[in-house]
Amino acid sequence: MFKPKFVERYGKLIEDLDAFLEISKEPLRDSIRVNTLKTGKKELKERLEGRGWKLEEIPWYKYGFFVETEEVMGNSLEHVLGYFYVQEAVSMLPPIVLSPKPGETVLDMCAAPGGKTTQIAMHMKNEGVLVANDVRLDRIIALKANLQRCGVMNVVVTKMDGFRFSRFSNQFDRVLVDAPCSATGAIRKSWKVLKMWNPKMVRKLSYLQKRLVLAGFDALRPGGILVYSTCTLEPEENEGVIDFLLRKREVKIEPIRLRNIKTRKGIEEFEGREYSKEVRKCVRIYPQDNDTEGFFIAKVRKL
Repeated sequence: MFKPKFVERYGKLIEDLDAFLEISKEPLRDSIRVNTLKTGKKELKERLEGRGWKLEEIPWYKYGFFVETEEVMGNSLEHVLGYFYVQEAVSMLPPIVLSPKPGETVLDMCAAPGGKTTQIAMHMKNEGVLVANDVRLDRIIALKANLQRCGVMNVVVTKMDGFRFSRFSNQFDRVLVDAPCSATGAIRKSWKVLKMWNPKMVRKLSYLQKRLVLAGFDALRPGGILVYSTCTLEPEENEGVIDFLLRKREVKIEPIRLRNIKTRKGIEEFEGREYSKEVRKCVRIYPQDNDTEGFFIAKVRKL
C-alpha cells in the first residue's frame, strides 16, 4: 500500500509515523463552508438540520461544519443556490490567515476550482478587487461556475502562468499562493497520490513553487501580506520554498495564530538540508492531529 521509500522518508519526518499511516487509510469527514454572500449561518443550519443532516461546527472556523448526511451534498438545492461550498476543513485556513478586508486588492494566484477564492470574496464582502488566476482552461471553467453560483461580484478571472504576475509589481494588498504540490497530506482524499509520489516529482514541483512564490511576493505592495500554502508535507515544497524566498527578498515571516486546532512548527532541517530558523513560524498540520488533511501554511510580509 505504502511505497517502502515513502515510509522510510516519512519516518524521518514524522515522529508518530504509525498514527499518520493509519489515519491515511481512513476517509475524510465531509465538511462544508457557509457562504454568507447568499445566506446566514443560522438559516442554513436550520434548513439542513430540518432535512436530517447532522452538523457539527468546525472548531477553528465559525462558518464551517462537519456534516453527516445520506444526501449527495452537491445535488442539494442549497448547494445549487450557492448557500454553501463543499470544502475540506483545513483548506479553509489559508484565507483565514490571509485575512482579506473589504476594499482591498487581492490576488489568488492558483485559484481553481474556487474554494478559497469564494471564501476570500466572502470575507471581502464583495468589495474591492479580487483577481482569480489559473493556468488551465478546464479548471477555469469550473472556477467561473463556482464564482457565479456563490454570488461573487468583485472578481476578475485571468488565465496565465502564475510567475508572470512578477510584471505587476507592488499592485496587491494581499496574495494567496496555494501552490500545486505533491499532495502527500491529501492521501485520504485520493490514493492516486501514493502511486504518483516520487522524490523526482517533489524536486520538480519545488522549482515551480519557488517561481510562483517569488512572483507573488513581487506583486505585493510594501507592507502587504502573502500566504503560501500546500497540502503536502514535503519540506522541499514547504520550508524549502520559504527559505528560498527569505534568501531572495526582504521578507518578514509573520507568526500564525490559529485557535482550536493542533499545529506544529516548521522544520529547520531535513535530510541534511538546513533552512532558516525563521521557518519555525510556519505551520504544519498533520492528519492524525485533528482528523483532517495534512497542510502547510506560511505568512510573510513585504518589507
